[in-house]
Amino acid sequence: MYYVLYGFFYLISLLPFWLLYSISYIAYLLIYYVIKYRKNVVLSNLAIAFPDKTNEERKRIAKKFYKNFTDNFIEVIKLFSLSPAQLQKRMTWDYEFLDKYYKEKRNVQLHLGHFFNWEYANLSVSLASKFSVLVVYMPIANKAMDKVFIKLRTRFNAKMIGATTFLKDFKPYSKEQSCLVFVADQNAGHYNLAYWLPFFGKMVPFVTGPEKTARLNNSVCVYAKFKKIKRGYYHADLIEITTSPRQLAEGEITKRTRGLIEENIREQPEDYLWTHRRWKRTFDPAKHRAL
Repeated sequence: MYYVLYGFFYLISLLPFWLLYSISYIAYLLIYYVIKYRKNVVLSNLAIAFPDKTNEERKRIAKKFYKNFTDNFIEVIKLFSLSPAQLQKRMTWDYEFLDKYYKEKRNVQLHLGHFFNWEYANLSVSLASKFSVLVVYMPIANKAMDKVFIKLRTRFNAKMIGATTFLKDFKPYSKEQSCLVFVADQNAGHYNLAYWLPFFGKMVPFVTGPEKTARLNNSVCVYAKFKKIKRGYYHADLIEITTSPRQLAEGEITKRTRGLIEENIREQPEDYLWTHRRWKRTFDPAKHRAL
């Protein structure tokens, strides 16, 4: 099944962008107007994040989001055959920002949010960075599909670190100078152990792994603030969170990351992944750790 899936995606990826984006637009119409995939979840999330906006304003954001959502899938499929030169043209970074830490022999942690197109980001940083790039990911339940995405995400020599098997997977690379990539707004698996913070005014659990790993490795923490330039083209502004994680109070790295993600969302709300239920858990002060 792995070879069937990989071959299928690779063949589709050979289609030109203009045709793929035409397919994306048809998919948007079906998903938004006919299937209505997670439409209630998206609108509910937008109501929590933007209570000051009208229903019509939130619907406009939702429509733009769904167009970006289907574009994202098309762009990920295109990555199966996209050339390195095209990828670097479509996803730009300030690599000198990271290079200075490489020269200082520091480890770096790159914190991302679920912004389009994070798959472009994962591949492009492993293509151009001088660091050994380690990407922390949540395994896909379907083993064949999981293998396909591991193959895709390691096209340019990134190493994959399973979030659920982090210590085992990270150990072989613990002595290397590395850039460890986290999608830092993942839903926490263990809610009683998570850091609970207000996110757009409502308490949600944040994973503790990025902060704990930063302290353990004394890593420079950097936030990648994504901007969509135009269809299929993205840029990441790199913002230093801290160069001294061990000197900060517990939870401060997570707080700063949360603030940057919120700011990023407010600037381009249609580029954030609204289909995941970020506010589905209820905060219980007797059980949960608030920061």
